[in-house]
Order: sequence, then C-alpha cells, then structure tokens
Amino acid sequence: MHSIMFLSASLCINVFVHFFDTFSAIINSSSLPQTIHVAIVCAGYNASRDVVTLVKSVLFHRRNPLHFHFITDSIAQQILASLFHTWMVPAVRVDFYDADELKSEVSWIPNKHYSGIYGLMKLVLTKTLPSDLQKVIVLDTDITFATDIAELWAVFHKFKGQQVLGLVENQSDWYLGNLWKNHRPWPALGRGFNTGVILLLLDRLRKLRWEQMWRLTAERELMSMLSTSLADQDIFNAVIKQNPFLVHQLPCFWNVQLSDHTRSEKCYKDVSDLKVIHWNSPKKLRVKNKHVEFFRNLYLTFLEYDGNLLRRELFGCPSKTDHNSENLQKTLLELDEDDPCYEFRRERFTVHRTHLYFLHYEYEPSADQTDVTLVAQLSMDRLQMLEAICKHWEGPISLALYLSDAEAQQFLRYAQGSEVLMSRSNVGYHIVYKEGQFYPVNLLRNVAMRQVNTPYMFLSDIDFLPMYGLYEYLRKSVVQLDMANTKKALVVPAFETLRYRLSYPKSKAELLSQLDMGTLFTFRYHVWTKGHAPTNFAKWRTATTPYRVQWEADFEPYVMVRRDCPEYDRRFVGFGWNKVAHIMELDAQEYEFVVLPNAYMIHMPHAPSFDITKFRSNKQYRVCLKTLKEEFQQNMSRRYGFAALKYMTGLKRTRMP
Repeated sequence: MHSIMFLSASLCINVFVHFFDTFSAIINSSSLPQTIHVAIVCAGYNASRDVVTLVKSVLFHRRNPLHFHFITDSIAQQILASLFHTWMVPAVRVDFYDADELKSEVSWIPNKHYSGIYGLMKLVLTKTLPSDLQKVIVLDTDITFATDIAELWAVFHKFKGQQVLGLVENQSDWYLGNLWKNHRPWPALGRGFNTGVILLLLDRLRKLRWEQMWRLTAERELMSMLSTSLADQDIFNAVIKQNPFLVHQLPCFWNVQLSDHTRSEKCYKDVSDLKVIHWNSPKKLRVKNKHVEFFRNLYLTFLEYDGNLLRRELFGCPSKTDHNSENLQKTLLELDEDDPCYEFRRERFTVHRTHLYFLHYEYEPSADQTDVTLVAQLSMDRLQMLEAICKHWEGPISLALYLSDAEAQQFLRYAQGSEVLMSRSNVGYHIVYKEGQFYPVNLLRNVAMRQVNTPYMFLSDIDFLPMYGLYEYLRKSVVQLDMANTKKALVVPAFETLRYRLSYPKSKAELLSQLDMGTLFTFRYHVWTKGHAPTNFAKWRTATTPYRVQWEADFEPYVMVRRDCPEYDRRFVGFGWNKVAHIMELDAQEYEFVVLPNAYMIHMPHAPSFDITKFRSNKQYRVCLKTLKEEFQQNMSRRYGFAALKYMTGLKRTRMP
C-alpha cells in the first residue's frame, strides 16, 4: 500500500501476528465462519467519511463474512451504496434502512446532543432490523477496531439469564453528576454505560417488549429532565437503572472512550491490550490522553489505508459471488493476456472504488430550468486550480478527483483550509480511488457527469478558467437557443496562455487585444490545430450572434449540452482521443454544434502530464491508441451504419500530435 506512513514497528509486528493467528485459526476450524451482523446509524456527508474509516478497520482484521445494516438518510445511502458497489469486497453484504421513515418513532424526544434526531435511532433497531435477525453489534461511526470483530461477536455466548444488552461502562464522570455545579444528568447505574458499542440480543429484546420499555422510561424521565443530553445513551441508561438485569458489562477495552475527563487510561496496562477505540469527544483527534499519539497513528493508518487491499478473499471461507463480480471475471477472462494492448483493454473494465460527495454539498434547483453545472476531472497535481475556477464560476460544479486514500485526506485538509472552497456548498467532490497504471480520464468524466443534477452541463477541463460571467451567459443561451427542445452542443471557444501570471481579460474586446499582442493564442494552435479549427476563430472575432459549424475529423471543442447526452467512451485512457471520440458520438447522434460569440475560456500553463509524456516516448502506447481508435470506429459503423462512413475517412487522415 502506498500510503501507510504512520504504521509503527509494533503495529507491523501485530499485523504479522494477526495473519499468523488468522491462518492457524482457519486450519483448526472445522466449520465455515459465521456471518457477523453490524448495525450503524449514519446520516450526512461527514458521517459517511467516518464510516469508511470504521469499515476499513473492521475489514482489515476480520476473518468472517460481514453483513452491514446501515440506517441512513438519503444522502448517506447514496454515498455508501455507490462506495460498496464499487469496492466489491468479498464476503460483505450491505443493506440500507431509511432513517427518514423512523423519524416519527423518536422525533417526540427533545435532544440537545450534536447528533440530532439520528442519535436516537439505535433505540428502534428491534423494530427496524429484520424480524429473523437474532443478534447484532451496534457501532457509532467514530469507532476504530484494533482487533478481529469476531472476538466481540463471541462475547454473546457469555450472556446469562435475561441479559440482552452488552455495554462498556462509561469512562467519564458524566452520570455521577459532579462535572460542574448544578450538573444534573439522566439516571444511571453507577457511572452508567456508553452506547458507542452495543451488543443487542434482538430476539430476546423483542420478547421483553423493548419498544414499550424504553418509551415508558423516556416519557417518565422527560417530565423532569425535559430533554436528553447524550441522545439514546441517556435513555438506555435510564432503562438499565430500572432493570439492571438486562445488561452484560463488557470489559472496558471493547470501548476505550477518548472523550475529555475520561478514565480510559485505567482500561489497559499496555496499548497492545486495546480492542476498540472510541473518539467520542467533539475534539476527536485533538483529545487529551497520554497515549493519544498511538491512538491517532492507528486511526490515521486506517484513514489512509489503501481500501483496494481489503478486496482479498477470506481464507477457508468461499464467498457468494454476486452477478456483477461474475460478469466482470468472465469479461476479463475473455481478454487475451498476450495482446500487446491487454493493459489498455483491461483498464476499460476496472471497477474503481468511488466515494461520491466527499464533502458537504447543497444545491437548490432553479425554478426556470436553465441551470448549468461545470463538469471536470483532476488529480492531486491540479488542486491549485480549484480556487481559481470557483472564483470564475459561481454555479454548481461536479468534480471527479483521481486520488489514493492518502491523497484524499490531503485534499480534505486542503479544502477545509481554503476559505474559497469552504464558502461554496454547490461543488460536488467525487473521489475515484487510484488503481492500475493509467489515468482513467473518461471514467472520471462519466462519474462527474452522473452526479449533475441541473438540466444542462458544461463539459470543461480542470486547466481552463472560464470567463467571468460565463455561468449566467450560458443560462441565457439555454433560452435563446431553445436548448430544451433541440439537440445542440454550444461551443465555448478555447484559448491558451503560456504565462503563469495572466491579467485575465474581462471582455471579448480585451481578449482580442491580448490575442493580437501574443499574450493569448487559440488553444493548441502550435501542436494540434485540427482539434479546434472548426470553431472558426476568424469568424468568431467579429461574430455577434451564435453560428453553426460542421463536425470535422479530430474536432474536440468544450461544449455545453443537455444532461442526457452520451457518456464518454471508457476505452480511451490517459492521453489521446478521449474527447475526440465523444464529440464524434455527439455528431453521430445529430447534435448541432453552435459557437457562442461572446463566450471564451483560457487554458492555464502547467507541466506536461505523465500520460502525454508516455504517449510521446512509448511507441507501443501510440500503436495501442491507434488500435483502439480503429475499434471505436468499427463500433460506430455498427451502431450508426452508412452515416458513420465519414468518421472512417476522418480516422484514416488522423495523426496525433
């Protein structure tokens, strides 16, 4: 893994010992491992990020099949469903339950805790989870596992009598009521219990009429307490105070609570004894503890751990292969590994783990149905362009970022430290995790396009700064050119500068002046004229109304289109023909190319990308690209028949820069 920079020597030893123990346990086991059920309440964008780190820590140590039960709002469900679908981890099943349908069950309870209404939903799990599910481990999102979750699952066997709840004692003085003057907590047994980790015997709880039990308790206590301070935890403790026989106290290493004023250090003699770490302070990683550096490093290890490594099969535990995995394996087996272009072909079918909406996102649809989203993709070396683009484009933006797990965290820190980016909530950041040797440019574009929720999208690239006011100009053009009822691709003329510091032209007149002075040039005029020649820059200079242009071979303009336009062809990766093929597809589907007379965008200079360097230096790369182009053209012929002949002619004339 490229990104485990925080793994200490002792943790490395533990990892080795863990795998040795895992292998030994499987050799000695005569039966298939039992599926472990885990329930997690998760709502919103930030909590979805936290869940990923928790899940990584569980997957890293596990040797059993897992079934995750997520109680989510619509946001978290969209994010996590996409993530697990693209993660493709063997022996993992995921189910979702709509938290919005459960709100009425707990909305009557006033709650001061920052978790809001979702912090009360663990109370209704007996009703929410399948009626045939007998037991489940319930976890908060701010948990990190340092051991195999099967060890915790095994504790169910230690429950006796009427014990139905497995909990660790609260490690702060909260329920003792001595933290400050007039502090009046909810009733609890002694120090009370923390609900960050719960073992629930669901079948027994249902027989005990758990729903009625907690409701009556909550109603009674709220008459004097008025609201909960610690959400579900207050109500769980009030029930246990009245019915102490319900609880099986877990050893405190199963929930080492790193909140302020805790006794967590008394939980363990050595950090190697730790099982579960709970970051239950709002300060999270900044909490005070004499071993916090070790805890932080353990957390950061999983935060930045390459999730692709967790796709490994379980030893001795054949997992059910889903249809998607089966079809993928079948497709890959059909590829010829001796083909010189095998790696190119394989990339087309690679499933990249994808985390949609990595940061908080808000968008209010416009009433007039003219809204436009800027679509682009980037890698770590282009982060510096984000602030500038946000200053030039005030409308919604959909970005796909190609990053490793460690880079995703660097991006998060960069974004959270930027006033410009944090002031914008209408930018969707979608992380596509790195895998393989190519930059999957068209997959990234497709990911960003699929998350567009405006009627129109402006298909740009990250190195371009749109002119000031382009967003509003495009919205007006939607109406003027009747985009809703016609198939048009509105061309935004592209220019470039070789200067890193440019006085960005505020008008077309100013741009033409800089063009005449040699400060600006038409885009790629010196290396690839054909890419933008059909735009007809000579006509554009004096144009005052939109004008139509015809498709020509190798045309690759930047366009605004309706959201329902075709996706990009994934066979083209890295450098070469990735946009050309898309524009050809638009032409085949009879889109009109219309150049906007008062729109422009400027390409900013940057170092050559790794892919263009490979294209220029690697003959096999160029040979494979030519092969892929020919195959694409054959596909076009099959799909569009006689009308596609012109693309074949154009293909034969094509030469790349």
